[in-house]
Parts: sequence; structure tokens; C-alpha cells
Amino acid sequence: MNPLFEHQLHQTRRQFLQTGKLSLGAVALAAMNGKATTAAAELDGRNPLAPRRPPLPARAKNVIYLHMSGGPPQQDLFDYKPELVKRNMEPCPDSLLKNQRFAFIKGHPKMLGTPYKFAQHGDGGAWLSELWPNLAKHADDLCIVRSLTTDQFNHAPAELLLFTGSQNFGGAALGSWVTYGLGSENADLPGFVVLVSGGTDPTGGKSLWGSGFLPSVFQGVQCRTVGEPILYVNDPAGMSRDVRRRSLDALQQLNQLELREFGDPETLARIGQYELAFRMQAAVPDVMNIADEPQQVQDEYGAKPGESRFANNCLLARRLVERGTRFVQLFDWGWDCHGTGPGDDIVQHLPKKCEQVDRPIAALLGDLKRRGLLDETLVVWGGEFGRTSMNEARGGSKSLGRDHHPHCYTMWFAGGGVRAGTTFGETDEFGYFIPRVEDKVAVRDVQATILHLLGIDPYRQKYPFQGLEQRLIGPDDAAARVRRELLA
Repeated sequence: MNPLFEHQLHQTRRQFLQTGKLSLGAVALAAMNGKATTAAAELDGRNPLAPRRPPLPARAKNVIYLHMSGGPPQQDLFDYKPELVKRNMEPCPDSLLKNQRFAFIKGHPKMLGTPYKFAQHGDGGAWLSELWPNLAKHADDLCIVRSLTTDQFNHAPAELLLFTGSQNFGGAALGSWVTYGLGSENADLPGFVVLVSGGTDPTGGKSLWGSGFLPSVFQGVQCRTVGEPILYVNDPAGMSRDVRRRSLDALQQLNQLELREFGDPETLARIGQYELAFRMQAAVPDVMNIADEPQQVQDEYGAKPGESRFANNCLLARRLVERGTRFVQLFDWGWDCHGTGPGDDIVQHLPKKCEQVDRPIAALLGDLKRRGLLDETLVVWGGEFGRTSMNEARGGSKSLGRDHHPHCYTMWFAGGGVRAGTTFGETDEFGYFIPRVEDKVAVRDVQATILHLLGIDPYRQKYPFQGLEQRLIGPDDAAARVRRELLA
């Protein structure tokens, strides 16, 4: 009697489907996701976040992305429109209302010119509002793009599109795509770190730094500036570091067996996450302790150790990229200036928000430059969409504010291979439309350009999922352009 044959005769259908390299389950897995299985086998025993050489020449090594969640009003900050000021509180021209959809504006609105003075700064003559007294000193480091456009005019879908390439949940975040392609230069820190200020998460939620269909080891790690930097990363009470080490070794052996049996990349991600968490216990508290910085540096940023504030996060961003973190994402909530009252208008609220971020951003740019890090660090500033050139006046509110506007808005870039001291793109006389089609910079153009600056080919970086080759920039090559006009 053949014992193997006897064993096979007594197998249940479930056992047959679940075991063996030639089982139906294995055949189906190979047919549906053979590339993922191969990738897992190739990475077996390696750190998924190990640094990798970019496939293209890279201008930048790291990214600090400053996202002003809510949609900053470009007409009050970077896009000066004297004609709009001249027409302040006049009835809006019909040409701006025809076939337009608004989130909140009803009836026939009035035009809204900015109440703030503008001036040109730097050798490039960039126009900046008086709300940026400190950032204005770094005008020659900025590449200001005034012709951004998106096809979403509600916060969550617009943020999801910007950061995951899809207005729906389930996509992989920009920072995840970057660490998937390049890994991280510090094995003791996450490759993708998220810092939040403004009192709440952005409207798009934690999906904005989720790994989506990519292995979860590439998701962003949210750190806190008050209390434990990362929740649940420390050893449980009563467990010594030696016991934790032996426990992880045993878990790794079990996970390696599972990886060899099923070839699931998520098993490899789990191994990497356990090991990274162990190493982070010592590294993260050290990097998050901004009290180690000289008092002069803390004062320059306006940082206050132990508090939750944007200034602290800017200082932390410099400390993280200095130590090799690949992608640092700062989300600051509170830029949704509808004018329903003093708490969200452009007269009282907007100056407070600018005051909170102007000094820290200027300090960050100066600090990076002083340390020789700005050339290799791409700094990005912007929101998810722009604001209307007319007053919202929701419910008859007397406070001044602007509704959501997808047709044009402003972002700026600094360092990391961009053309410093320049302004690209123009809007019309009211800051409402982009007259020249060639000036329009789509969200997918931003994504493609950031990846290109890091040495990643945005058209060839793919991941197999649900029968498709998923890309950050979407399936259509023509919808995403590397904007070489912005490159040095």
C-alpha cells in the first residue's frame, strides 16, 4: 500500500483545494496573481523597505508634502487679480455662472476681491499676499504654479484623487507608491510618515496615507507630537525586550513557512512590519524629541515641544528626512474658508491660519537650505482645489468667504530639481478660469512630475491587482504629463 496514495484518498475537498503546489487553489492563485507570487518569492528574506536605486536619474531623494486641507483661497494668497478687486461686490457676470455647479452658492452671487495687499518678491518678481511675510523672503526658492485644475469639487473625493489617483476609496497613496518604488534609507524608521495638525484628520481620512492594494508595509505611519509618538508600538507591561525579540523570531519562522507555502506578499509585509516596529521602539522617540534641537532653531520654527501644532510638524519633517525617511506628509486642517461666520471667513480666520504656517514653512525652507538638504528634498505646498472668485454668502451670511472651485488653484514646489524663482500658468482677470489650455496642470500631472523627480517612471510603475496593472496616474498615458516646464 502506498501511504501517500492512501493519504490522498482520505483528503477532504477543502484540504485538496487548500494544500499543495499543484492544488486548484494554487493554480487559481497563479492564474490570477502570478506576478504577486513571483514578487513575494523574489523578496523572500529581504526587507521590503530596503533602499533601491531609482530606474531613472533622480533630482530628489525625499519629499515633504505640506497639504492645506480644505482648499486655500488662491485669490487671497498667490493669484493677485486687480480687476477682481475693482469689481468687488458687483454682480457676478453671467459668463461665470453658465453651466457651472457649486457646492453651496445659491442664486446670483457677487464678486469678491481680496482685502489683502499684494507685492512682488525676489528676483523673479513673484506675487505674494501680505499674509506671507516670512515665506516672501524665500520667493526665489519657489516654483509657483497658478494653473492647477481638478475634476472634483468636494473635499474627500478631491483629496483622494490627489493622493491616491482615484476619487474612490481603495487606492494606494502617493507616499506608498514612492516607498514601494524606492524603499527607505533608514531601516529603523518608517519610510512614509504622516503628521496631522489643525485639530482633525483631513476630510479624505486615513485612506490618504493608506497602501490600498499595495502590501501594507508601504502604508504611511501616523506619528503624534503629544503622548506616545506611535500607539501600541511599545512592549506590553511585563514583557522584556529579550522576550519580545524571541517572540518575533518565532513569529518570523511561522510567517516564512506561510510565505513559502502560499507566496502571499502580505505575509512578507507582516514580517517587515513586526521587525520595523521592534526597531522603531528606540528610533522613533529619539527623532520625535524636538526638545533636543537648539532653542534658536525651535524659536525659528515657532515650535513648542509637547504640543500639537504645525510648527512642530515642520521641524519634525526636517529631522525625519535628515535621518533618511523617504516621504513625510503634513496635513493641516482648517483652510475651508466658506464665510459662514468669523470662524471660517477670509477676514478673521484666514489670517490666523496663515500665521500658523507662514513662519514654520519659511523656517523649514531656510533650515533645509542651510543644511544642504533642499537640493535633494522636494517640498510641495497646496490644497485639493481652489475657491470661487465670488462671495458665497450662504444663508445670507455677512462674513466673506469663497465656495469650492475645481477649475483653477495654486500650488508651489521648492528644492528637489524644480525651477526656483519662477511662476508658471495664468488665470483669467477674475482668477476663475485658465484661458490657455497648455497652461493647465492636472492632478495627474502633479503626480507624474513628483514621481519623475524622484527617478520613478510614472508610466511604468505598476502593480497587478484585480486583473489590471494599477498605476498612480491612472490607465491613460495622455491624462498625465511630466511638466518639464517646472524642472530646473
